Amino acid sequence: MSEQTPEPDTPQTPEVPEQPEAQPEMPELVIISGMSGAGRSTAAKCLEDLGWFVVDNLPPALIPTMVDLGARSQGNVARIAVVVDVRGRSFFDSLRESLTDLDTKGVTRRVVFLEASDNALVQRFESVRRPHPLQGEGRIVDGIAAERDLLRELRGDADLVIDTSNLNVHELRAKMHAQFTGGDQPELRATVMSFGYKYGLPVDADHVVDCRFLPNPHWVPELRPFTGTSEEVSNYVFNQPGAKEFLDGYAELLRLVADGYRREGKRYVTIAVGCTGGKHRSVAMSERLARRLAAEGVETVVVHRDMGRE
Repeated sequence: MSEQTPEPDTPQTPEVPEQPEAQPEMPELVIISGMSGAGRSTAAKCLEDLGWFVVDNLPPALIPTMVDLGARSQGNVARIAVVVDVRGRSFFDSLRESLTDLDTKGVTRRVVFLEASDNALVQRFESVRRPHPLQGEGRIVDGIAAERDLLRELRGDADLVIDTSNLNVHELRAKMHAQFTGGDQPELRATVMSFGYKYGLPVDADHVVDCRFLPNPHWVPELRPFTGTSEEVSNYVFNQPGAKEFLDGYAELLRLVADGYRREGKRYVTIAVGCTGGKHRSVAMSERLARRLAAEGVETVVVHRDMGRE
């Protein structure tokens, strides 16, 4: 009886678990809004020049759809900027619903709000001989007031507010470049702005610091011609009682605030430092404060709004 050769075992193909389908990466989103005549188109054009995919006057209800289309572009549309114009309560409600939808999807989104004073807006509309979109049968100031009322809540939720009252087109573009240039966005950007109280409070300030408790170098004849950027004025200011302690205390306060902003996803903060004329004390304090923030890892821009106006 012949022996039968056993058949070799058939190798079993191991089962490969199904891999979950990779989720498309959501594009970064910036929503540009604000007052009519405040420079929304200029801000949008600046982002377009920086390589953003810009959509003007997109209805807010379509913003999530636009983001979904960008996510399906396989990285070809990684940054989207949308200009929205809130002209009615139902329009604003639609925008709020879209923002909530984006937050649910985990989209990194920021709101940039363009602001300007009533006088500046009136002059701009009169110079181009065009009515305000909301003035109807009334005056330009009536349309501006109505728009401010509609935009009040959005302005309060904005990540970045830019006051263009005293800015020309080139200066606004420079501000946008300062905030959006670069590949990897920092956790937090700060603008430290010196100003003079006699020229008015900056409307885009998140924090206001008052340096008028310090002696004014304006009344020291040999210091009057200089500004707070000079070593002579800076040394004078910080040799006054309470100056260094004030800087230390406020820098510590901002450290706590910055940590909270990071937790809440806020990326921009404007700190306005004021004195009477915006030439000496506020300039010196702004320079030192900006250095402290930079040392803490906050990307900082220093702006001296009123220096040179005297």
